Amino acid sequence: MKTLENQTLLYDEDCPLCSLYTTGFVKSGMLDENGRKSYGQLSEEEQNFVDLKRAPNEIALVDNKTKTVTYGIDSLIKVVGFSFPLIEKITTIKPVHYILKKIYSFVSYNRKVIIPGSVNEENKLQCVPDFNYKYRFLFIAFALTITTFVLFGYSNLIPVLPKTSIVREVALAFGQIIFQSLFLLKFDKKTIMNYAGNLMTVSLMGSLILVPILIVSQFINFPAIFILGWFAITVLIMFTEHIRRIKILKLPHYLCYTWVLYRILALTLILN
Repeated sequence: MKTLENQTLLYDEDCPLCSLYTTGFVKSGMLDENGRKSYGQLSEEEQNFVDLKRAPNEIALVDNKTKTVTYGIDSLIKVVGFSFPLIEKITTIKPVHYILKKIYSFVSYNRKVIIPGSVNEENKLQCVPDFNYKYRFLFIAFALTITTFVLFGYSNLIPVLPKTSIVREVALAFGQIIFQSLFLLKFDKKTIMNYAGNLMTVSLMGSLILVPILIVSQFINFPAIFILGWFAITVLIMFTEHIRRIKILKLPHYLCYTWVLYRILALTLILN
């Protein structure tokens, strides 16, 4: 594999996802040993030619020889395309590049709610993306859609529950956001939207855990106790992840109890 030398990706050290894929570039040999650097460790010299407003939103690739910078999806294309020229040719086709750029922005602006990490407050430079309402609403809508269809399918596998509908599952998923937001009214809109994003990520994660059972159940009839047990384990994992995110966001711990309360109220309503 060809190595792109004298290039450095400036990654968000507080983002587990960013740390993972930039480490992968170095370990795979796409970048040399100095091919990644924390945004928070930018030198004063580098700050003169790196766009400090753009870099937190679009990962910056610094050419250490020419002191020029590439941003966002173009940085990733440059790294991957150096080792795989065919990929570079395909991804630079205008329609393909446009779609990839939108997908990149969708992930980048939501990376703090997709996989949040603890913030290193000692860094003077914080690699925090701008808050973008459009991409946050799109992410919530995306997670809501996946969650709705997965729960619709899984609910129909549980014999003790009344037959469900898409409308009911949409109402339950969206109702959770409204219900939890009622306990955050004293906070600003940005905080509420950040929490809503994390809340839906937890729901999306739970849905993905249920998907394998949904697929296999098309060929195998699972006992009801197994279906219920898998669902209970999934809820426990979601609850644990919710607690972790509440701590990272530094939000009131009672949101964990209201998260459980909503599910109890929803189940009571469904059964009656």
